[in-house]
Amino acid sequence: MRTRLHARRSVQATVLAAVAGTAVACGGADTPETPAAESGRLAGEELWLNPEGHGPAAVQQALAEGRTADAEALAPLADQPTATWIATPDNPYPAVEEISLAAAAEDELPVLVAYNVPGRDCGSYSAGGAAGVDAYLSWIGSFAAALGDRPAVVVLEPDAVPQALVGCEGVDPAARYQMLAQAVEILDRQPETRVYVDAGNASWVDDLPALADALRRSGVDRADGFALNVSNYETTEASADYGLELSRELEQGAPEGTPPAHFVVDTSRNGAGPPEDAPGGEGRWCNPPDREVGAAPTTSPDLDRVDALLWVKQPGDSDGTCAGGPPAGQWWPEMALELVDGEDG
Repeated sequence: MRTRLHARRSVQATVLAAVAGTAVACGGADTPETPAAESGRLAGEELWLNPEGHGPAAVQQALAEGRTADAEALAPLADQPTATWIATPDNPYPAVEEISLAAAAEDELPVLVAYNVPGRDCGSYSAGGAAGVDAYLSWIGSFAAALGDRPAVVVLEPDAVPQALVGCEGVDPAARYQMLAQAVEILDRQPETRVYVDAGNASWVDDLPALADALRRSGVDRADGFALNVSNYETTEASADYGLELSRELEQGAPEGTPPAHFVVDTSRNGAGPPEDAPGGEGRWCNPPDREVGAAPTTSPDLDRVDALLWVKQPGDSDGTCAGGPPAGQWWPEMALELVDGEDG
């Protein structure tokens, strides 16, 4: 298992070398690394690049088919570490263990997304999830066990907290928060697992005291922090400002001596921010046109209380069957090319 993944990574290096000079930097990746924030909890960690991610796979397929121009264009997406989403109700142990072992063999830090909450996405484009609380906790237990004592970052259940807070048909907010808190407790038993509970994005929940309360009830005080902008397009600046306000709000209800809450930001597609002509609603986040990749992933972002900028959403993956896109999570070549073309332009 390790050998196969390591071999794929070696192949990827050869692939990218074959289009040498074409892998332009994504969102400032070519600038000198900024100093780490003094209290960054992931500072110095090297993020793992999954050679089986959609970007690397697309480059390899393009080269195999003789589409060198496409391979050149997509090379920036193949050269950046992205998160791996674990999103089926099947036993996650084999997939999570494979990723964990492969990253450990490289002495690097994998980023995984646990995305199987019952009533997922309020029945929208990413509908699905575990059949119930017991099934979910069993699933997250297998997820955690597969990580063992190896380092990993886990982004826990994108949208689950804010959706419950603003209202999701068929979802009892109190029950969901309790279930997420149990998930945090289970994951926290793994000594090298860093957990970030998803908190939505900067344009979603305006009532920060209510969001802070929902996050506390969901176990954020036991987690390493929260995640912002997952699969969204809000700018890094807006996300950092919003996250800092939310962190300060969380301080208000924390026991004395509790360190301030830190957070991570998804910058995979926020280089141009959200569309200006879509102040709210689906058009702001579901496959909007003319977007760009954002700042390259880093564990040294030099932003107050920000532990990392991550590519949580794989650039080029559809948000759902909106704006002409394929089902959520599927690779959409046209979007992928648009994201890198926008960055280049």
